[in-house]
Amino acid sequence: MALDTGTTAWLLVSTALVILMTPGVGLFYGGMVRKKNFISMIALSLVALSLVSLQWVLIGYTLVFGHDIGGLIGGLEHLGLAGVGLDPGDGTYPPILFAAFHLAFAAVTLAVITSAVAERIKLSSFLVLGLLWTTLVYDPLAHWAWGGGWAQSLGLLDFAGGTVVEINSGFSALALALVIGKRVGFGQHSMEPHNIPMALLGGGLLWFGWFGFNAGSALAADGIAANAFLVTNTAAAAGAMAWLLVSWLYGRPASLGMITGGVAGLVAITPAAGFVTVPASILIGGVAGILCYGAMVWRLRRQYDESLDAFAVHGVGGLWGTVMTGILAATAVNQFPGLLEGGIHQCLVNMSAALVAVVYAFGVTYLIALAVDRLMGLRVTEEEEYVGLDISQHGERISY
Repeated sequence: MALDTGTTAWLLVSTALVILMTPGVGLFYGGMVRKKNFISMIALSLVALSLVSLQWVLIGYTLVFGHDIGGLIGGLEHLGLAGVGLDPGDGTYPPILFAAFHLAFAAVTLAVITSAVAERIKLSSFLVLGLLWTTLVYDPLAHWAWGGGWAQSLGLLDFAGGTVVEINSGFSALALALVIGKRVGFGQHSMEPHNIPMALLGGGLLWFGWFGFNAGSALAADGIAANAFLVTNTAAAAGAMAWLLVSWLYGRPASLGMITGGVAGLVAITPAAGFVTVPASILIGGVAGILCYGAMVWRLRRQYDESLDAFAVHGVGGLWGTVMTGILAATAVNQFPGLLEGGIHQCLVNMSAALVAVVYAFGVTYLIALAVDRLMGLRVTEEEEYVGLDISQHGERISY
């Protein structure tokens, strides 16, 4: 087929938007930690981008999109992006651009799970953990959903990563938090965000970048992309308002809570963006804001130090969105009927895939974290944690 310059241009822009989300995560998380760990959180996101960029082109892409092996993993024919060229072939855009687009997804997913280890992980341990996690957790899940694996063959609807990115990162973060343990003084001393405007800026960048994340996943400049764009914004707005209102019932309507609710709405609409109508996106995003707020409250009551709530927002929001995709998918948007249109099988497939993603992400991440902890130790010393990771890990500090 001939190269479609419009689609190619849109995918180039979408790839750049998704890459922007990774430093967006760093700013969002960095504003929420204490001042002495601000640089560390931004650095971890950029380390995630750099590490995954190399892993993906060397082995990650082929593990996801190589020929299917037993429904579980891709073959090795594309090692080092072998055979992934510039000629569009049967498509309308260069395969190498498709590889770059999905590289950005893998990078931001690793950045999200830094929530679980904020203010206490050794940089060296994160490098090893990140490489193992991307290869053994992210890549198999991405193959199952997008690369011809068992979930895709059963008919899973996951437009932009409800299982691959959101459930995966959220439940992996919970597993990591349980292994690495609580920050020193957690539950005893105040650990309030040091720079809320910075967190708001990071959240805003995530909202902006998510248009590439979801609308770009149409892999075309068409009506499905336009629908994904609008429902993404609508769900984010519904999530922001829902979190704001429910938090108002228990105190003041914090701006940080509002943007967190917006992210919850973005997370929840991710698997559904190319399959549901605009009214459905209001339901998905609004309920996500309430559910994720409740998950955060539950986490705090259980005294789990999953520091920046990737579990509550990405894990719970992604689970909700994936299940609701199987229920609310509409043939008026795409060809797939959800449960409300008689698609019982679709609903069961989405629910099953979501459950498997929860178990696999949590279980394998827990084992990887245990192994890294036993071999080299996950966390810094108590003295290094007291000083802060900016100084102890990077030899830098902010001056304001």
